[in-house]
Amino acid sequence: MPTTPKLDLPDQTGTLAVVTGASDGLGAVIARRLAAAGAEVVMPVRSADKGERAAARIRQAVPAATVRVMPLDLSRLDSVDALVLQLAEDGRPVGLLLNNAGVMRPPTRQETADGFELQVGTNHLGHFALTLGLLPLLRAGRARVVHQTSVAARTGSLELDDFAQQRRYDVMRAYSASKIAVGLFARELDRRSRAGGWGITSTLAHPGVSPTNLLAAQPGMGRERAGGERRVIEVLARVGVLGTVESAALPALLAATSTDEHTDVLYGPKRTVGGPPARRPLWKPFTDTATASALWDLSAELTGVRV
Repeated sequence: MPTTPKLDLPDQTGTLAVVTGASDGLGAVIARRLAAAGAEVVMPVRSADKGERAAARIRQAVPAATVRVMPLDLSRLDSVDALVLQLAEDGRPVGLLLNNAGVMRPPTRQETADGFELQVGTNHLGHFALTLGLLPLLRAGRARVVHQTSVAARTGSLELDDFAQQRRYDVMRAYSASKIAVGLFARELDRRSRAGGWGITSTLAHPGVSPTNLLAAQPGMGRERAGGERRVIEVLARVGVLGTVESAALPALLAATSTDEHTDVLYGPKRTVGGPPARRPLWKPFTDTATASALWDLSAELTGVRV
């Protein structure tokens, strides 16, 4: 059996951490580890029942944990707005925001409630609206924001003139574009924070390859059973070639809690697909600063969220 690399987290007592997608997979591990380090964890999830079961598992593993389940469907901007409003009414500064949730490869082209292609709308635009909506709380908490990207973003480009993925739709191309958008947004947020004195640190993480639920059966988006590649990934993870869910969560945890003074960086497994977490070179698609700035403006126009 593969062993999980060791990563000791610094004390997070007094930190309010918001972790999207915390009801299973990487998000559940991230939420549990942060709670064990003393953070108060908010778990915004689409399924309340699933979220409460995940929270119960965290409380069982960490009896002193403070976790709170809140509703969030990133594919609906009204749901994002509702979460932002509720957290704003609470008034607690947010010290950590982990934009971890995502969808991958629906069997057919699908759109969000707001008319965006599902993967771009959920993975990027939903998190864009959430992050900018929470900006006052993030600034108050001098927050560290971690954006979860994917090895699918190592190559390719983002075509802003076909951001809706309508002209020549390919499901994997759309997924890659959504994760390139995540990387460009992360860099632009860090640039604007430094230029404007917002006090926010924006970093990127990728988990490598591991048997998460991204390729599992997802009846809600029309995938009734897991694909064959999911079974292959499970086998390779068991023999240590790829990462486990526990190890794949470590780059995001390192990005969230590192005392490294560098910002605007990417954390991932040393072997790209697996291994101990480390700071890694930025991938080429993330280096296009002109596109990053244009993407910010387009995303603000599409979501209606302004700074």
